[in-house]
Amino acid sequence: MLTGLHLLLTYRCTHQCDHCFVHSGPGARGTFTLEQLRRTLAEAVRIGTVERVYFEGGEPFLYYALLLEGLRAARESGFEVGVVTNAYWAETEEDAEIWLRPLAEIGVADLSVSDDPLHHGDGDENPARRALRAAERLSIPAGAICTPRPDQGAGVRFRGRAADKLTSGLPRRRWREYGECPDEDFTDPGRVHVDAYGNVHLCQGILMGNIWRTPLSELVRSYDPRKHPVVGPLHRGGPAALATEHGFSPEPEYVDACHLCYRIREHVLDRFPDQLGPGQVYGREQ
Repeated sequence: MLTGLHLLLTYRCTHQCDHCFVHSGPGARGTFTLEQLRRTLAEAVRIGTVERVYFEGGEPFLYYALLLEGLRAARESGFEVGVVTNAYWAETEEDAEIWLRPLAEIGVADLSVSDDPLHHGDGDENPARRALRAAERLSIPAGAICTPRPDQGAGVRFRGRAADKLTSGLPRRRWREYGECPDEDFTDPGRVHVDAYGNVHLCQGILMGNIWRTPLSELVRSYDPRKHPVVGPLHRGGPAALATEHGFSPEPEYVDACHLCYRIREHVLDRFPDQLGPGQVYGREQ
């Protein structure tokens, strides 16, 4: 039962982090229009079970006016709303309050701020912490998203840019040991991500379909994981089954299940354009 809709407002970002699932960066394309946001929210209402809408990226604050209008439209549609940000805009706490005051007036239920060395380095003071203090003063519910470096603990998922940038020197296991997906419930997804190209992501880069071709409410209603050429094998036997069923010849070992799954998906990307994509998420020009 779908309860969460996460809108990738844009793939563009101020940062180009090594662990980014979707290869965001300053040159990335793909941003919603206000009309597209309204269409998507109307479909979310039709589904009938969606409770929360998050605005993410990339970095959604790069399109601040669009973000505010999207938040207002989502609230008017009856949804709780949240925002995920790296807080690049919080150059001072006074600046942060100016940026966040409209969110407080709209009634944002959650502000999730990336606060870790992968985003902001190792210093004690950074924009994320200034934003969190400002949010507290404005009574906006807020919390930090902290992703440790791969050599300092679990947290990074090795898909997207991380599969290329962060796997070197890390412990690995034999590929046949990855017999399940540890992160996603593909049989009954509680949330999906939607990007401006219309792609509905079950996991970043694994698609339910495209809402500009088929309405979101219809996609959700007709979704059958057993018939999906990527989700089906993952459900039956994880990335190991995905490799076997699609004739992928793996290397002997991988860092984690995401690492193996992502490499397989890169290999079969052109075979399943309706179920895998967009190119942005796989480091290809869109």
